Amino acid sequence: MNNSGAKPPVPFLDLKAPYLELRAEMDDAYRRVMTSGWYLLGAELEAFEAEFAAYCGASHCVGVGNGLEALALILRGLAIGPGDEVIVPGNTYIASWLAVSAAGARPVPVEPDARTFNLDPAQVEAAITPRTRAIMAVHLYGQPADMNPIIAVARRKGLRVIEDAAQAHGAEYRGRRTGALADAAGFSFYPGKNLGALGDGGAVVTNDIGLADRVRLLRNYGSRKKYEHEVAGVNSRLDELQAAFLRVKLRYLDAWNARRRTVAAAYAQALRDLPGVLLPLAPEWAEPAWHLFVVRCRQRDRLQAALTAEGIGTLIHYPVPPHRGPVYAALGARLPITERLAAEVLSLPIGPHLMGEQVERVAVEIRRSCVA
Repeated sequence: MNNSGAKPPVPFLDLKAPYLELRAEMDDAYRRVMTSGWYLLGAELEAFEAEFAAYCGASHCVGVGNGLEALALILRGLAIGPGDEVIVPGNTYIASWLAVSAAGARPVPVEPDARTFNLDPAQVEAAITPRTRAIMAVHLYGQPADMNPIIAVARRKGLRVIEDAAQAHGAEYRGRRTGALADAAGFSFYPGKNLGALGDGGAVVTNDIGLADRVRLLRNYGSRKKYEHEVAGVNSRLDELQAAFLRVKLRYLDAWNARRRTVAAAYAQALRDLPGVLLPLAPEWAEPAWHLFVVRCRQRDRLQAALTAEGIGTLIHYPVPPHRGPVYAALGARLPITERLAAEVLSLPIGPHLMGEQVERVAVEIRRSCVA
């Protein structure tokens, strides 16, 4: 019998709680922008770009419309386009692949390491062809990819390396924050991210001043001066209001990530040695941002249904790998590890505002379901 009626639901994600915690500062940011009369490419954006670049340990940040466009503009800024190939993880959200397509290039998928879910460095070199121009490493679920061997292969082959850091705000790889580990990084500020706006937003982070300048040009119709267009650019600008909100949230990102680590540690302790459930692996060189806490379970659908019946929200990231959907089916990619992960992964509730008793309840229900 389902006795969950007396229990409040455990949402997968609570987007209201961050605002309620920071209401006074967020409202001040709103009033500051609204009374300024300046809503695009102004002082708030410039301040956020400087602050976020410094946070990542990089020299430049360019605010853009969203994370997909951040990646696409990096590729265009590096003059990667038609006829070129970019190595991408097979196990990722489709946006990583779509960015390559948006630049006119061809995504070439490589299987993940089944333990970390991230791009397997050992398989990258075999995928390189004379057309390969770059490797895109995704820090999936907030877990840093193993960048050193990826960069080593890229340097030997004369390739660029791009971080898809859309889920990894504040994550660290060997003591360095994501965003400054490669030639450039693309971030998303979608509301559900660790550093989330109140709408869409994104950024390009890099130490390459030439690339930063090129992206600034491309994001604003290819124009530095109004009505003078140097290249065929796009309209992709992080607006002043979102920049102001992000400036507030950035001050709390490390503290909120620390709360996520506490939740992740509680799950790891409560679910250890549970038959049929594999917990996420965090290598000793990684400090994940824990954007998601993803377990593997062969009876995934049964487990998800049991948690749903108890009012516990879960999601599957991602049920259909890019190569199995209609957009990229023609590539004919064979990615059995990626497909196995898609059939087994389940994302549990996690976030800086998830209470200890909620975490305990999730763990109890998982253990009950798995031993039933």
